[in-house]
Amino acid sequence: MDIQTGALVPLGAMESLEKQLSCPICLDMFTKPVVILPCQHNLCRGCANDLYESRNPYHFSGGTFRCPTCRFEVVLDRHGVYGLQRNLLVENIIDVYKQQQERREEDPPLKDADSKRPRCKEHEEEHINIYCLSCQTPTCSLCKVFGQHRDCSVSPLAAVYQSQKNELRAAVELLAAASGSVQAAVEQMEETRRRLEENAELQRRRLGESFDLLFALLEQKKMQLLERVDAEQRDRTAALQALRERYRQQLQQSQQLQEKLQQNLQNCGVAQFLVAAKPLQEEARRAAQENQLQRPKAGLESLEHLQVDSQQLEALLAHMDFKKDE
Repeated sequence: MDIQTGALVPLGAMESLEKQLSCPICLDMFTKPVVILPCQHNLCRGCANDLYESRNPYHFSGGTFRCPTCRFEVVLDRHGVYGLQRNLLVENIIDVYKQQQERREEDPPLKDADSKRPRCKEHEEEHINIYCLSCQTPTCSLCKVFGQHRDCSVSPLAAVYQSQKNELRAAVELLAAASGSVQAAVEQMEETRRRLEENAELQRRRLGESFDLLFALLEQKKMQLLERVDAEQRDRTAALQALRERYRQQLQQSQQLQEKLQQNLQNCGVAQFLVAAKPLQEEARRAAQENQLQRPKAGLESLEHLQVDSQQLEALLAHMDFKKDE
């Protein structure tokens, strides 16, 4: 008898249910948590993990194993068996089954309806044929007429059995619906987690592309400014070299004139010297005037005006952050 419902439950049905709740690996009743495979067969998660690790000793990024019931190949990701969904319905049925078994041990059940009909404990000659609604227990007609249930409300055993059986079926359906809702919520959360992972990867890629573009723009601007520095250096170097060439030519002409004057001073006779003296003096004065030094512009070597003011950009980069939601 089912103590929860007061209904008689065939022993054969209980044995069949126990087989359905047995793990095909350890051959014992499922141990929670129970996981459901893609092929819809169930395993203890501990047994599934042992089977998975035996097939995949170095499972860094996932692996496979075969369902011991139908040989379907189960493919797992890096989470292993912990990525499989729990079968909450089976777990709840196991809890109900164990509670029923414990109550059967406390109050031995009546024999199967197909065997000898159970008899009353108080009136051993009487079969149990009614159900006491007040005490919530099966009893016999004599208990109602003469015994402890004479002041109680009773009903035919078959009617109560069918009624409570229907109630239990409704409870199972309600539990299954609730488990289905929980399963749907778990699947929705898993989908949310997967989409979160995909979106995080997308934002990492976008962030990398944005900074790569900034690096490219900075490198391009750096090359432009370096070219300006090189151009400024070339222009000033060219000006210095031109001025240096002028000085070199003036120096060469001055040296040649000095040699000519020295020759006239040393080798010419008096009359010849006097004839050439005036023109040579004029030529020397003109050369001296032409040799007036044209100094390079002051600060020609300084390039301080080419310094880059990066403080504003540095402050902008220091405060760079993600866009605020409007």
